[in-house]
Amino acid sequence: MISIKVSFFQSHERTSKISLNRCKMESKLLIILIFTFCAKLGNCAKVQTKYEPNWSSLDKRPLPSWYDEAKVGIFIHWGVYSVPSMGSEWFWKYWKYFKNTNYVEFMEKNYKPNFSYQEFAQDFTAELFDATQWSLLFKDSGAKYVVLTSKHHEGYCLWPSEQSFGWNSMDVGPKRDIIRELSSALRNNTDLKFGLYYSLFEWFNRMYIDDKLHLFLKQNYVTNKVRPEQMYLIQEYLPEILWSDGDAEAPAKYWKSEEFIALYNDSPVRDTIVTNDRWGIGTACKHGDFYNCQDRFNPGVLQPHKWENAFTLDKASWGQRFDLTLKDFMTSEEVIHEVVTTVSCNGNVLINVGPTKYGTILPIFEERLRDMGQWLKINGEAIYATKPWLYQNDIVTPSVWYTSRVDEGKQLINIYAIVLEYPYDSNSLTIYPWGNSTSEYLDVRLIGLELLNSIRDRNIYSIEMLGMEDSQIKWDLHGSSLHVEFPPKNHIDKRRLKHAWTFKIVVNSEM
Repeated sequence: MISIKVSFFQSHERTSKISLNRCKMESKLLIILIFTFCAKLGNCAKVQTKYEPNWSSLDKRPLPSWYDEAKVGIFIHWGVYSVPSMGSEWFWKYWKYFKNTNYVEFMEKNYKPNFSYQEFAQDFTAELFDATQWSLLFKDSGAKYVVLTSKHHEGYCLWPSEQSFGWNSMDVGPKRDIIRELSSALRNNTDLKFGLYYSLFEWFNRMYIDDKLHLFLKQNYVTNKVRPEQMYLIQEYLPEILWSDGDAEAPAKYWKSEEFIALYNDSPVRDTIVTNDRWGIGTACKHGDFYNCQDRFNPGVLQPHKWENAFTLDKASWGQRFDLTLKDFMTSEEVIHEVVTTVSCNGNVLINVGPTKYGTILPIFEERLRDMGQWLKINGEAIYATKPWLYQNDIVTPSVWYTSRVDEGKQLINIYAIVLEYPYDSNSLTIYPWGNSTSEYLDVRLIGLELLNSIRDRNIYSIEMLGMEDSQIKWDLHGSSLHVEFPPKNHIDKRRLKHAWTFKIVVNSEM
């Protein structure tokens, strides 16, 4: 960093008029010198856009490019609900509020009378939790970011929250700052981005219940609990994703969401942080850097705004549970297909695992993540930093989904046709990557005018299968249809290519 010190010349004239003129000249000289040196050194600070605490202003903030390029993230639901490990992470609510028969009978059968939910916390030991081991697994999965539940609806915090005395991971349970350990391990061992999930409401928090009884005209819970915790999480752990949840009972004004998000202006991670859309009644699928809309959101068609498909490998629960069978897990193929169909439609995936109370990730979760990682090692070119293509799903061969890649000038260079079902009968397929698109979002919002124009002079330069680059692919283009031959199946099997197969169509566009 080079600093520049400029001193005004001292004027010895007694005449005020001369002094004033000299001062004006020196001020101009100072400005010229500063801009000259800044231009030469490239050190001029960029003007930061100031966002007002209203959605009209906040919605104009550009999405940080890293998030769109990342495509794949890991979600971690971990808390006291991992101790009973039954039903779902909503155990406390189903047991005490809904009085669900399965939960009530489970407690009567396995625990003493008058056992409280808070007593589970002492068994949330995390003695086998190895943050480095987790970080390396997530890296091997092919993920580019990780989101950890800092606090779920039960209110238990995975950091030493001063607003949750006696109900956090430092005071009771593992006696460890879980957020600190995982964020440090990820940053020290990988290049993955780190994010935090934060539940706005807490089922049984007395301040929240009182605010609710007053129709949310009071904001004691937000002022004394939510805002101090949010500020601490941002300033202390520097998350690059803030994943809000538990907002649906109250309006955004109650949560002071616009005021909080406007702190982009002064945040230490203001240039990189992204937020989702769960900030109060009516904000879902409407406000946020990216939209979740709802859990497991995958519309199957192109969306005009960046979105994220948050889904869990255990189809019935986000938190760890032991009352499950093999059929309750997504298969590796299902996971990979979910990645493909989501990214094709301009989305990211956030894939959830629920660790045990000991701090371990079940082998079946690990297997799914490693299988995805192996697939992405070969096919990641068709996923990371790609853009939606004219089509998302082929109009004739529905098992084919498309992504594309453009150069720095936004000219089309590659189309990726990802095949989700192997054509065993013919070992070939016919696709229509240049048919008539019906997407209402096609125009210039996602594809870009330059890319649309480049298609008019399309020419296929070459076609290859990712992972089989040394095999010559036979293909034939007739109008809008493209017939492609697969390499011999035994050759594909030797390379252990499975779950989905990608054809890279290199386009030679002459404008």
